[in-house]
Amino acid sequence: MKKIAILQSNYIPWKGYFDLIRSVDEFILYDDMQYTRRDWRNRNQVKSPQGPHWLTIPVEAKGKFDQKIKDTHISDPHWAQDHWKTIHLFYSKAPFFKRYQPLFEKAYGECAAIPELSQVNVQFIRLICDLLQIKTKISWSMDYELKEGKTERLVGLCQSAGGTYYLSGPAAKDYIVDSVFKDAGITLAYMDYSGYPEYPQLYPPFAHGVTILDLLFNTGPEALNYMKRS
Repeated sequence: MKKIAILQSNYIPWKGYFDLIRSVDEFILYDDMQYTRRDWRNRNQVKSPQGPHWLTIPVEAKGKFDQKIKDTHISDPHWAQDHWKTIHLFYSKAPFFKRYQPLFEKAYGECAAIPELSQVNVQFIRLICDLLQIKTKISWSMDYELKEGKTERLVGLCQSAGGTYYLSGPAAKDYIVDSVFKDAGITLAYMDYSGYPEYPQLYPPFAHGVTILDLLFNTGPEALNYMKRS
């Protein structure tokens, strides 16, 4: 049995995103999809003394309503420097910040020269997977032939990747047609993001939905103990 998950790339995603990756054999970045504003593609939250704080990568989106995520370009080259300064400000006193500081400082420096949003996102996703020792294969939807139809396209990607089991995020229940997977002989299951344990976190009250950087900087090598597989 080969397990597949398919999801758009996100900017420094939360822990649930990486739980989904580590629960499957191949994770397909679905950046052939349309770019959506005010979504997780180009932004995420960190903790601050005043509560969750947005970090947003500025992108060229005005008038480009149909552009795909893979074709979305960053509009301000100074974003990386600004984001790293903010992260340093809010997390410099976290127990494991200094442990990871050189890696992320270097990553932000390198990403400042990357014009495509998708490529920035995958840089951070791969780096964090390495730190969490997640060995899942990461590929792109562009690597495979795409079919028409929302559910049919997901089934086609699973078939092209040799998958027999598809693990979906729970939000996709609103549009996935279960029978299409059943007819194709592919088992369909949904990720459950409930029941995560809290961890020592700066600036209470506790918030689960922030970037996984929060978990890494606060718990270090114990991070996986505060995550769970499906």
